Amino acid sequence: MSVVEKPQQQQPLLEVKGLKKYFSAGGTGFLNKDQKFVKAVDDLSFYVNEGETLGIVGESGCGKSTMGRAILQLQKPTEGKVLFQGKDISKFNARQIRELRKDIQIIFQDPFGSLNQRMTVGSMLSEIVRVHKIVPKKEELKYIQQLLQDVGLNPEHYWRYPHEFSGGQRQRISIARALAVQPKLIVCDEAVSALDVSVQAQVLNLLQKLKKEYQLTYIFISHDLSVVKHISDRVGVMYLGKMMELSDKHMIYENPLHPYTKALFSAIPEVSAEVKKQRVILKGDVPSPLDVPSGCCFHTRCPLATEKCKVDIPAFKEVDQKHFVACHYA
Repeated sequence: MSVVEKPQQQQPLLEVKGLKKYFSAGGTGFLNKDQKFVKAVDDLSFYVNEGETLGIVGESGCGKSTMGRAILQLQKPTEGKVLFQGKDISKFNARQIRELRKDIQIIFQDPFGSLNQRMTVGSMLSEIVRVHKIVPKKEELKYIQQLLQDVGLNPEHYWRYPHEFSGGQRQRISIARALAVQPKLIVCDEAVSALDVSVQAQVLNLLQKLKKEYQLTYIFISHDLSVVKHISDRVGVMYLGKMMELSDKHMIYENPLHPYTKALFSAIPEVSAEVKKQRVILKGDVPSPLDVPSGCCFHTRCPLATEKCKVDIPAFKEVDQKHFVACHYA
């Protein structure tokens, strides 16, 4: 079974097959013939079942956010397919993409930068509701004020501007904006990383509450391993644009198989002083996505690397029940 095959018990809400997103970095030589590309996302394949939360973790610059934007078609993929409810949305035209926005939404990392500072909260949400014809115009005010209450704000916040709110409140507005069109899938792109720790917990609990009430599915992108463990059902680990490991959160946190995953998880601080954890320190630095190593992209830092790793790209395969790893020696 490959990672993108559909589980027998249900049709995945989202399937990603061989997704690539390259950015041109110019070229050298006569007429720039030696074209170079930043391989932000390089051959990703996974599925997301309806009603689950898939957490995506990895170091900064590994391609997590680019993957999320490519799934939403905010950035057109270079190659690959993105299947939403069985339809390849990577081939959608502008009109179809606009209609798709009702089903797939995103919550950005920076709540201040992602909100229009010249519009009141009510104006922003009304515009979205009106464009997508969610409710009749006479019901807009009641609908939006109820939405604000659902995300922990007050109905009178309808008439305020974004600068009048705290960072946590602004992120709640962003969540309300995503919920306004009644989506099926929400991509949370570092949705709590810009918030204070105490506020992070409140927003995470809110997301879990809304997931049940609105029957949502999440792709939760974060560099915070503890946060991902708290909110996710399954967890995928990315490195240099590729998926290294993907499994149920209990399985992957208790028994990581890929050397990179082991090193990453060993950095999670322990609350109890009695628990002693062996820290895995990786050698060298993360290679440039402009010049990705041949073979396994992790071999330059891997303690298990052999000559085979330098030449052959490991297949992303199932080594245990629904536990996928891209490593020759996992």
